[in-house]
Amino acid sequence: MLGTASIWMSLAALNIFPPFTASATSWVDDPRRRCLSFEPEKFVANATRTWLEYVSRGTTIQLSDNDASCNRPSQLVEADLCRIALHIDTSHRSGITFELWLPDEWPAARLVSTGNGGIDGCVKYEDLAYTTGLGFAAMGTNNGHNGTTGAPFYHNPDVLEDYAHRALHTGTAAAKTLTEAFYKKPAARSYYLGCSLGGRMGIKGAERYPDDYDGIVAGCPAVDFNHLQGQRAMFYPITGPVGSSNYISHQLWTGLIHDEVLRQCDGLDGVVDGIIEVPDRCHFKPEALLCAPDQDDGLCLNKQQVEQLRQIYAPYTYPDGSLIFPRMNPGNEIMVVQKLISGAPFSYSQDWFRYVVLNDPTWDAIEYDSSLARRADDLNPFDIRTYPETLPAFKARGGKIISYHGGQDNQITSFNTARFWDRMSRADQRLHDYFRFFRVSGMFHCNGGPGAWAFGQGGGAPAKGIAFEPRTNVLAAIVAWVERGEPPETLTGTKFINDTVALGVDFQRRHCLYPKTQTYLGGNHKDPSSWNCL
Repeated sequence: MLGTASIWMSLAALNIFPPFTASATSWVDDPRRRCLSFEPEKFVANATRTWLEYVSRGTTIQLSDNDASCNRPSQLVEADLCRIALHIDTSHRSGITFELWLPDEWPAARLVSTGNGGIDGCVKYEDLAYTTGLGFAAMGTNNGHNGTTGAPFYHNPDVLEDYAHRALHTGTAAAKTLTEAFYKKPAARSYYLGCSLGGRMGIKGAERYPDDYDGIVAGCPAVDFNHLQGQRAMFYPITGPVGSSNYISHQLWTGLIHDEVLRQCDGLDGVVDGIIEVPDRCHFKPEALLCAPDQDDGLCLNKQQVEQLRQIYAPYTYPDGSLIFPRMNPGNEIMVVQKLISGAPFSYSQDWFRYVVLNDPTWDAIEYDSSLARRADDLNPFDIRTYPETLPAFKARGGKIISYHGGQDNQITSFNTARFWDRMSRADQRLHDYFRFFRVSGMFHCNGGPGAWAFGQGGGAPAKGIAFEPRTNVLAAIVAWVERGEPPETLTGTKFINDTVALGVDFQRRHCLYPKTQTYLGGNHKDPSSWNCL
């Protein structure tokens, strides 16, 4: 990355700055003119400018060129800023869409890179808006391809390499160069914010590019990626398609089965509130739903359906009993029927096996078996697995990681993040010195759910309604840890009434630093003081 003096020399050579006069001073002090006079493509190799505009706070920008499958047609901007978009080639047949939002006010000189989700190539514009509203310069990419399908991976390993690690690193390096050129000083600190696939991207950044970030927020991380895709694929052959023999309807899942899971497990923490506070203690027994002889009231399951539940809630193993992936989170039934057990192939895993593992776009996901999980992990393209035991270079430079995971996650089981952290802690008994993990009770995948799930983890409402304060905001917590040496001991989540900020707070809960466990002490269960981490 160019130093400040080198940047100024480059700018002078390119005649970007006019001679230093009174009018030049006003040019520097005029954010709109500074933005529209900037030529970002001159600072980044193999870059083509696709967008440059000055956007005022409160403006809703239209994203008409964004892939429709990303479902982000527009975005409300929360700061006065300069919006830069580039296309950056990563090889002769691959490249990234790159967005950098530079707010007028940059008092702490912080840069944040944002992640993606699923198997997609969708810039999270909501996270760019959220973080620039907090004074960060913010970067995002399409992770090397546009839209929500994995088809671009087919016979193009360059695109796959972008997805595995290169797109984020390329975008982060470009963002560091451009922020220094634009503000005439380098970023003081570099951060990362992502969830799901984005959580994996953060861990991979720490593993492969330890100098990219000072602090990383890695939510619900899709680590042990190849085995995760196998676990996701295994549900469809178990449930069968909608209407097949013994298929369990959505209504039975969200009513009968979910209610029975809560009946068996909700009260294990001492409170019946729709939240399974410590999922480890819940071992659902589906035989409780087996129909009695001659029972035909639609409020029970036959033997084949009960066996389906046994398989779905069990750890996923190879025939020899060795673990592929931990068991599904109990209590996630209301949301899990939308994808994993919807009676249709899970699109992320289907695309992974079709376009990467098997190179066969016609492969039928109903044919999946565990041998493909092993095949995927043996292939492990560009080390996408992301399952390190140690992160020595990241730790040595003083980097910090905060991870979190919802206890009723409906796409990636929280048991896997606990397994990952346990594995790392066995190799480093001082893991808490730089890597802290919080289990968030009652949260679905990345957000939502009956628990106190809002803690500033991203741009979606109501999470962005959380004040930028380390106790209640995970992004503020990583900043406090990096910049002031204050590691978080708990992470307080907020549940808004009907998940609507304007209606006020329903309750808050202090989520525990793993491996501590949330313990009910008595009293009003909505009062944070009624719980303790033991």
